[in-house]
Amino acid sequence: MINNEWVGGTEKMVTLNPATESAIGDVTNCREKEVDMAVEAATDAFYHGEWSQTGGYERGKMLNRLADLIEANAEELALLECLDNGKTVGEATGADLPLTIQCYRYYAGWADKIHGSVVSPSGPVTGNNIFGYVEKEPVGVVGQIIPWNFPLLMQAWKLGPALATGCTSVLKVAPQTPLSALRVGELIQEAGFPAGAVNIIPGDDETGKIVANHPGFDKIAFTGSTSVGKKIMGIAAESDNMKRVTLELGGKSPLIVFADADMEAALAGAHVGLFLNQGQCCCAGSRIFVEDSAYDEFVEKASAAARERTVGPGWEETNAQGPQVSQEQFDNVMGYINSGKAEGATLMAGGSRAHDQGYFIEPTVFADVSDDMTIAREEIFGPVMSIMKFSDIDEVVQRANNTDYGLAAAIYSSDFPKARQVAKKVRRHVALALRLPCGSDLGDWVTEQLSD
Repeated sequence: MINNEWVGGTEKMVTLNPATESAIGDVTNCREKEVDMAVEAATDAFYHGEWSQTGGYERGKMLNRLADLIEANAEELALLECLDNGKTVGEATGADLPLTIQCYRYYAGWADKIHGSVVSPSGPVTGNNIFGYVEKEPVGVVGQIIPWNFPLLMQAWKLGPALATGCTSVLKVAPQTPLSALRVGELIQEAGFPAGAVNIIPGDDETGKIVANHPGFDKIAFTGSTSVGKKIMGIAAESDNMKRVTLELGGKSPLIVFADADMEAALAGAHVGLFLNQGQCCCAGSRIFVEDSAYDEFVEKASAAARERTVGPGWEETNAQGPQVSQEQFDNVMGYINSGKAEGATLMAGGSRAHDQGYFIEPTVFADVSDDMTIAREEIFGPVMSIMKFSDIDEVVQRANNTDYGLAAAIYSSDFPKARQVAKKVRRHVALALRLPCGSDLGDWVTEQLSD
């Protein structure tokens, strides 16, 4: 979708249903011609078109209308995600769609609340009679590159803030999952966004390189692998305009479970935190550290939960886990599973292909994992849980921080001071899961804990 029109390119690519390995259809594989057209449309809309004259209130109204249209078409969009990405309809309906709608509405609320400030500069040259003010302006034309694991949500994360602030966008969507983005393109037109404000271009890795290298962008926003993110940062640094860059990259997130934690809550959190979306989450809790006295119980119950997880086509309500997104991703994940077996981890559940057709992998759990194993060091991006034992706080903090990745971390404990202490030492974003007393005793309990 370029300049609010549908443009067919000379080069095509096939998008597959990962549950059946069959073709859904062909879409344009955009190249320099299409990228140039999209950048030109976005540039014209930003500087000269209707979008350049659209105020914050009107931008917010359009974003809210888009959220309403996505909500009205949620069932169709959930099924598109299921067919093109592989995730279950239940996950798409219960998580992806509500979070996408919430994201657009959140940024709609910001669109008319971006304010500047008044300053009073003074000095030996200017004196005290200068009136100054700071006004915030949109960055300009933004190139956005999103991955395939949460197509709708990633689209919202990119478009929401850019449109709220008055930027124009050229959104490059992943070759594995273009369909829901193109459908939302139709809804963007229906919501009344003027020509050039949003341009959606499907394409492969070569398209991504063209976008990253294009001189017409004032900023590049990218979500994806760490290796590609580093390349984009280098490209931006060497560009004539030193374009701004926002990167959200891979993760190898530690999830720390102390023996005093609510174990059922910790098990449930670890299960969802790893197996959600077939394990294809950049903030997945893929390094699970469990205190030694609780380790055996945790491994047994986590393995049992994995074995009970049903795997199959996402449009069947009984299935909790769909296929990996592609043959390439299936092969990558199976390679990691094989390395875990070869390097001496104990396979407690799964470890094999599920079903003869489709890119399905059994929910897999490894115990007795050491920090030097490949499955403990590298981002797997699949349904593979690694459980490791620890003895004390200093040890688990050092091991949690011993990674090249950042992004996320989690701690389960009923001891607030201890959890807070660990959170301050873990050099990552941390979520604390605490078992707190309820009712009128809560205030006294917090006061007591903080005074210890």
